[in-house]
Amino acid sequence: MDLVQQIKEAFFNLTGAKLRSFLAILGILVGTGSVVALVSSGQLATEHALEQFKKLGTDLLSINMYQSGGSSESSGTVLELNLNDINDIKNAIPSIKEIAPYTLAFQSLAFAGNKLKGSIIGTTQSLQDVIKIDMARGRFISPLDQNNFYCVIGDKLFQQIKKLGGFNPIGKQLQIGKNFFTIVGVADQWAENSFFNQDVNSSVIISIPASKIIYKNTQINNIVLLLNPEADFKQIESTIKRIVQQRIPGENLFFRSPQQIINSMTSQRKTLTLLLGLIGGISLFVGGIGVMNIMLVSVVERRKEIGIRMAVGARQRDIQTLFLIESITLALFGGLLGVITGIIISFMIAYLANWTFTFYALPPVVGFFVSFAVGIFFGFYPAYQASQLDPIETLRSD
Repeated sequence: MDLVQQIKEAFFNLTGAKLRSFLAILGILVGTGSVVALVSSGQLATEHALEQFKKLGTDLLSINMYQSGGSSESSGTVLELNLNDINDIKNAIPSIKEIAPYTLAFQSLAFAGNKLKGSIIGTTQSLQDVIKIDMARGRFISPLDQNNFYCVIGDKLFQQIKKLGGFNPIGKQLQIGKNFFTIVGVADQWAENSFFNQDVNSSVIISIPASKIIYKNTQINNIVLLLNPEADFKQIESTIKRIVQQRIPGENLFFRSPQQIINSMTSQRKTLTLLLGLIGGISLFVGGIGVMNIMLVSVVERRKEIGIRMAVGARQRDIQTLFLIESITLALFGGLLGVITGIIISFMIAYLANWTFTFYALPPVVGFFVSFAVGIFFGFYPAYQASQLDPIETLRSD
């Protein structure tokens, strides 16, 4: 039997049982759409996260310091870094463009007698350039603020104050613990990322000396550096370790750079893509079972037709090919519609999540070819069963 003729007959048979064919196509559509949507959305989510680090640049280095038990104490005095030590680090390493130490303080916040939710960051003016903080109004803290109670508030804190009637908080008083600070600046909305440990949007930014006044246990345990593009990260880490451990023996340092995070997230994306692909593959597998079930029912219903075909000269191979083509056709139609559906769903997810939508060709291509493979795999057994029927027995059946 001619292949083209078999394809025409397959289409005719499928359109003759529209509801059954639709249900089989729907199963493959859901499975393929799940694969495409899940994998594409996973890639979009990872790419969005990577963009946050790429915006910061790859010339940053973050340092987190913590002390081993009792190692920082000498004669009852707790050893800690100060701003002079920070300057020594910068002077010792020419590759450092900017260095921004910061502290974390813990005190209650209030504006006009109303409590606010936020954290407190003690730092220097360099932080603005290092992690790219833009000002919506006013100014950032400066070296002149070392002994003055001035502060900068993040966008989320500004929104809280705004609801209390403070539409222009510049020059107003913000209570931190028992102390009052004058607001001199409001930071613009800052893109959150896991490279910098605190959310600037929900923070009050003050000078390091002021942070030590409001919270006596405040220490410089975090540093962010902006480096020259040609900087040798390994050498810089080694030099900083040497300087810090001369000042604080036994101090533990943990270094982190956006490039390290980007590499880690790229590796995680591969694992995530595989995992999401497997989850979507389960739906596609279920859809394939549906195709097999419907094709087996079709074989039973068309026993007499199969017997007539064999009686007039059709070979087992012709019968098997006919049913296999029907199965593949169902899978391909479902796969094509599933690919389109998956792309639309991933676009809607990106739109609702405010991500930049990027079309990735691999998930649709893989989804389509897997649906084709499903058509062959789950259609082979029904096609084989049809080809093995005895023509005499089939003609005798009702």
